[in-house]
Amino acid sequence: MVLNKIKEYGRLVMFSHSIFSLPFALIAMIWAAQGLPSIMVFVWILVALLGARNGANAFNRIADVAIDKKNPRTSGRHLPSGKLKMIEAYVITIFCFAIMSFAAFQLNIICFMLLPFAILLFIVYSYSKRFTWLCHVILGIACGAAPMGAWLAVSAPLTVTPFILWAAVCFWVAGFDIIYATQDIDFDRKEGVYSIPSRFGYKDALSIAAFFHVLSVFLLITVFFFQNVGIIYIMGIAIIALLLIYEHRNISPNNSRKMNFVSYHINQIVGVVFFIFAIADFVFLGLS
Repeated sequence: MVLNKIKEYGRLVMFSHSIFSLPFALIAMIWAAQGLPSIMVFVWILVALLGARNGANAFNRIADVAIDKKNPRTSGRHLPSGKLKMIEAYVITIFCFAIMSFAAFQLNIICFMLLPFAILLFIVYSYSKRFTWLCHVILGIACGAAPMGAWLAVSAPLTVTPFILWAAVCFWVAGFDIIYATQDIDFDRKEGVYSIPSRFGYKDALSIAAFFHVLSVFLLITVFFFQNVGIIYIMGIAIIALLLIYEHRNISPNNSRKMNFVSYHINQIVGVVFFIFAIADFVFLGLS
């Protein structure tokens, strides 16, 4: 019974999707520290990142419950269907933000002082679809803050690199969120929900998503000029570019299973590829 509840809570916050920004944050941490930081710094960074991601997701589910209940595609989610109670979602949100705050306090004063801005950004995103079609970009900005936070957490001097990673993650996340949102064009227009697909239409929305992904890859390539990376890193970015091309060539808004695959699973692979190749590059350069 308890295990089933934990699984449901994990599905509520989409715990498996924590992998999106996490690889970029961990690489930012390693680059900033020029290796692994102390074990406790690493642990608190991980706790802060997971707390932030899952707390933001739980709050987003709370904010969207009325919209999700009307949408046939999302009416079966945990809150609108009644599988979980609203009070449970609030408790999860508070718990996640609490451990995020405690972890930030354990790291340094800068991370702790920036907490209100991070939480405000999560809240703004959750309600942004009610007033701007730039909601996808706001989501990207929130997710892209993860590598910047990890960089600041090791108290390293601030360089151009974390800003590039922030922007790259921002446009990458915004791009696949636009793709995912193409499934709800008709519903969003009917209910007055703002999104790039509902504002510009299916074809133009996909063009914008493709542009965002091209921009993201370009930004990841520019890291080469500001950070000590080599050919292995560039090979990883090339693979990421191929994965994103595959994603765009397999979009099918009328097939929800396929859309989940191209919008989520492929992009989970993108994060893993970035982490593996960036780590391998860092180790190789250290040994050479």
